[in-house]
Amino acid sequence: MFADVHSGAAENQSSEVRAGLAEAADDPRADTEFRFLVDSCGVYPLDTRGKILVRGEDRTRWLNGMVTNNVRDLAPDHGLYSFLLNAQGRIQGDLYAFNRGGRVVLDVDRAHAARLMGLFDHYIVMDDVVIEDATDRLAAIGVQGPKARAVLEVAGIAVPELEPLQLASLTWRGVEITLVRAEAWKGEAYEIWLAPESVAALTEALQLSGAVPVGAAAQRLYRMAAGIPLFGEDIRERDLPQETGQERALHFAKGCYVGQEIVERIRSRGQVHRVFSGFEVSAPCAPGDKIEAEGKEVGEITSTANFSGPEESRRIGLGYLRREAFGKVLTVHGAAAKRHELPFQELLQR
Repeated sequence: MFADVHSGAAENQSSEVRAGLAEAADDPRADTEFRFLVDSCGVYPLDTRGKILVRGEDRTRWLNGMVTNNVRDLAPDHGLYSFLLNAQGRIQGDLYAFNRGGRVVLDVDRAHAARLMGLFDHYIVMDDVVIEDATDRLAAIGVQGPKARAVLEVAGIAVPELEPLQLASLTWRGVEITLVRAEAWKGEAYEIWLAPESVAALTEALQLSGAVPVGAAAQRLYRMAAGIPLFGEDIRERDLPQETGQERALHFAKGCYVGQEIVERIRSRGQVHRVFSGFEVSAPCAPGDKIEAEGKEVGEITSTANFSGPEESRRIGLGYLRREAFGKVLTVHGAAAKRHELPFQELLQR
């Protein structure tokens, strides 16, 4: 029965979110577990994700007018990544949308699910659209690494050929599951959506098949090495879509949606003044720290991470930098910083 269901403002993070980030950053196991995601196979609960169902005859037309990507032409059992904007073109949230035939399943950050549902409700007027929170009716497990497919098959899950963000309904030991191929930036990675009461058994089977448990800190290291911004940390409600560099969230020929005029205006002008970038930093810094060049503020750090290797440690950051500062000598609190093209591919090498 669950196969079809499978599936506070970001500007001011709550103390709980900040505590979680600090805890993840300080986890001494992070570097070791990160290597499992790069070299082997890690397994982790996706308990920070939530699911919202969109039903009704007008669901596709309505949702297509709400988000920045093309839901209208989304093939069955395929998904996409998208932003939700306000009328000024500022990002209010992000989501994955999956076409499940008679419904659209939205995969969202669980911490933002209630706020997103409130925004959706505000825009349902005379539309035949029903929004339902299905988070408590399912759970999800992540399996990631170059050996992920082999681990799944040893555990008894026959993995079909799937494109990124394509899914398939399967059965494992009599349990209905949905297998989702993750976005390409995660490499060989899958999500398994299933009933909560089956999570423990499947997790144990995956571990017995060769997957190693990894925590939130290791997942964060991988995301940062891949150069993917997180809404609520790297993407705030004041940011514009093109500033984030996430072109995968935008479709320029889909028709009207909330905030589209601003997005199109930016595209017609050719570029934004600042862009999401990676940084090598030589001294400790923190989210919100300003980047300077020639005595002027030219950007800001939004997140940082430390990578401890066998020969040396590296401190990296993600954030925004004005275009005119590209190639200039950068500092953060007087310490040297250097812009780095995304992703940090060398950190993701096996």
